[in-house]
Amino acid sequence: FQSKMLTEGISRKANMKWTVLHDGGRGTKGEIKLYDNPNWAKNYDVVIHNECFANTIDPEYIRKVTKAHHDGTPALVIHCAMHTYRGATIDDWRKFLGVTSFRHEHKSEYPVKVTAPDHPVMKGFPKDWVTPSDELYVIDKVWPNAKPLATSVSERTKKAHPVFWVNQFGKARVFGTTYGHSDATFEETPFINVLANGVLWVTGHLK
Repeated sequence: FQSKMLTEGISRKANMKWTVLHDGGRGTKGEIKLYDNPNWAKNYDVVIHNECFANTIDPEYIRKVTKAHHDGTPALVIHCAMHTYRGATIDDWRKFLGVTSFRHEHKSEYPVKVTAPDHPVMKGFPKDWVTPSDELYVIDKVWPNAKPLATSVSERTKKAHPVFWVNQFGKARVFGTTYGHSDATFEETPFINVLANGVLWVTGHLK
């Protein structure tokens, strides 16, 4: 469902040809065979990561993924991608994401506060958007090349956490969001629109 909403929704704003890959199994130690090819990203203008392999920790494998992006392939990273390779001792994936997170809080309807309204990715984003029931990820670190674009406040700690941001990783632009746990979130026009803006921005088509 999320793949369908993502691809169809973004395609309404951007002329896209998609490859959707379901690989690595349903466990937390999955590995995607595509990454065994050193040139795996060669045919893609942008890659969207929404995988969830928290206990995959092999540094060599992780660097097969991050190297392609560091060399210039733009990316979007959504929700559980932030907890992918969570158990790894290296920081390569976290630097690529632009944030470090190891846990999330309970599901709730979270108001989103735009903190960078002039950034192109946030163009047209409503000032009063509240998520459907979704998870708020606890962000322990924002890496130096990342810039938060919007935040939500923890109902437990009252601390604001980035929920939309951009990052520069080597030669690649990256846009990220921690929202997207709920199918209902993917039905929300503001969410799909900001993902579409993210695609256009990381690929240099949105100024």
